Amino acid sequence: MHTLSAYIEGIGLLGPGFSNWPDSRAVICGQQAYQAARTVLPLPALLPAAERRRSGAIVRLTLATGLEAINAAGLDAVTLPMVFTASGGDGENCHSICEMLASDDRQISPTRFHNSVHNAAAGYWSIATGAMAPSTVLGAFDACFGAGLLEALTQIVVDNERVILLACDTSYPEPLHGVRPIPDAFGIALVLAPQRSARALAKITASLTDAAADRMDDGAFEGLRTAIPAARGLPLLRSIALGGDHHVVLDYLGDTRLAVRVASC
Repeated sequence: MHTLSAYIEGIGLLGPGFSNWPDSRAVICGQQAYQAARTVLPLPALLPAAERRRSGAIVRLTLATGLEAINAAGLDAVTLPMVFTASGGDGENCHSICEMLASDDRQISPTRFHNSVHNAAAGYWSIATGAMAPSTVLGAFDACFGAGLLEALTQIVVDNERVILLACDTSYPEPLHGVRPIPDAFGIALVLAPQRSARALAKITASLTDAAADRMDDGAFEGLRTAIPAARGLPLLRSIALGGDHHVVLDYLGDTRLAVRVASC
């Protein structure tokens, strides 16, 4: 069975009750109680004022988690290739466009339009960080985390250079929320490297499997994992937080899933 391997050098996390990775580690592995709270999305200070005002939730989430992971790894975003993955796009912006199209005045503003495309967050990332490296943008509905992780690992094996994975999802207002009930914004960022360094947190090795996906023991975490596609990476984060060697199975497409071995560095 073919496997793909990489080293995790930095982690970013933001979601309901999670403000960053260092403060969330003990909570995810059950050493501290989880306090549920709405996700707080910080203003993207690196963006110019005009772009900052126009940025939506998916942009703020991407920048917050990505910059946390890169800072933790001690790297510069300028030369780091990026893999962005999300089940959809900016839910609030999509809602606003649908409202306009359903009204008598169907003139959509250029700002609304350019924020509606799936790669908008990747574009804002390059503006904020000055990144000139290639970016890959994926949309895989509920399989977005697994698809993004596979793409990032493949790039590392082929190109032999670091990659940052950004898996982010945001909620939709009603009535779209009724058919796509993502409860809140959630994002995971991972800086992945081909070789072990002094900053390496864990080594991961992934392959395809038909085994059942791991569930979270905590009911609140399992609710997040099943409700928000980007949160399908929570079992991986739990294994890293626990330390030691673990085997986890992550959701992917249909009956195909990802078997991931996690070994602390």
